[in-house]
Parts: sequence; structure tokens; C-alpha cells
Amino acid sequence: MPKRVLIVAAHADDEVLGCFGTVAGLIDEGYEAYTLILGEGKSAREEESLAEAQSELSDEMKRANALIGIKEVFTCRFRDNRFDSHDLLDIIKEVERIKELIRPEIIFTHSAHDLNIDHRITAEAVLTATRPMQNECVKSIYAFEVLSSSEWNFGKAFTPDTYFDISATLQKKLEAMQCYASELRKAPHPRSLEGIRTLSAYRGMQVGYSHAEAFKTLRALR
Repeated sequence: MPKRVLIVAAHADDEVLGCFGTVAGLIDEGYEAYTLILGEGKSAREEESLAEAQSELSDEMKRANALIGIKEVFTCRFRDNRFDSHDLLDIIKEVERIKELIRPEIIFTHSAHDLNIDHRITAEAVLTATRPMQNECVKSIYAFEVLSSSEWNFGKAFTPDTYFDISATLQKKLEAMQCYASELRKAPHPRSLEGIRTLSAYRGMQVGYSHAEAFKTLRALR
């Protein structure tokens, strides 16, 4: 059986921003990769044509994930930027359900210190759903940074301890982000192609790579 990776993200496009360079590389190495998007998206921002905006976002998500070879995308309908209005247990159960279906060895998810409330709750749900009991399949959990959230929670800096070289897969990450036309912004907004390149170059510079993605290890069993 191939080794499996699961991305657990709050919103469509977080998966690209957070770890697509790394996951594209793991797919090239023979891993199977899956994505779970917990939030329905758009409702916190869209007042008109919400159904149309959500349909567009869903199409963008499918194209972006297919581009790097994600095997399947799972979605939930938790309220955008209102995860705190749901019972935490309901979110945990959705993570557990997909985890047991996929049986991943590695999970990539959000930092518990992001500015966005949905990101913080997602991180808590993942840790709770993957408690290191006997026969737990998940051996490693890495928290990624998301531009326009991680760096905006001033006073709680994202402090990575693990770096993946994405010099060979940065272009795939950029192309995947271009699929998200409704989410992409123009520079100097951090959630822009220039922002992605700048962050990957900065993280690479820290460890001697041309480009890297950085993570905080939440748990690693060896």
C-alpha cells in the first residue's frame, strides 16, 4: 500500500498556500495525497450571488487539486469564518471520518496561532482527532503558514522547525494558485503570486535552498 498524506484545511486555497509545493514533491516520490476542506467558503464576504460564488470556488478547488495530482478532495459545509459557531466535536468527527477512510501517515494542517479563527479551530480539531493512541495511523502532523493569516497575527509569530525544498515544485504551486482566480490578489497583497514567491525564497534562504515551505512540527513519531 502506498504511503498517504492528508491535507486538512479550513478554506479552499489554504491547501495551496500552505503546503502544495511540499505535497507535489511527495506525490512525485510515490505518495498518495488527499485534501479535506472543512469550510463552505465565501459566505463571510459575499452578500449577493452566494451560490454562484461558491460554485465558482468549488470549480477552482477541483482544478487546483487535480493540477498537482491530489487523488480526491473531500469537503464539508462549516460556516466560513464562523467555525466557532459550531460544536467543536462536530468538526473533530468530520476529521476523524476522513482520517479513518484514508489512513494517512502524514497530515498537513493549520497553525493554532493564525489570525483566522477557522484556522485555529481546524488545528485543534486535527490534534484531537489524531490522539496518539495505540494503532493510530497518523505519525507526523505539520502546521503550515498561510499568507494573509499567519503573518498578520502580530505578537504570535509563526516559528517553523521543518523545511521542505520546493525548488522543483514551486511552479506547480504557482499554477495551482492561479486556478483560484476568485481568491488571488495583486501585489503587494501577501496572497499574490509575488507573495508566494517571496515567502518561498525567504524560507529557502533560511536553510540554504532556492525555495522552501516551512512548517511547525506538531507531532512526529519515529
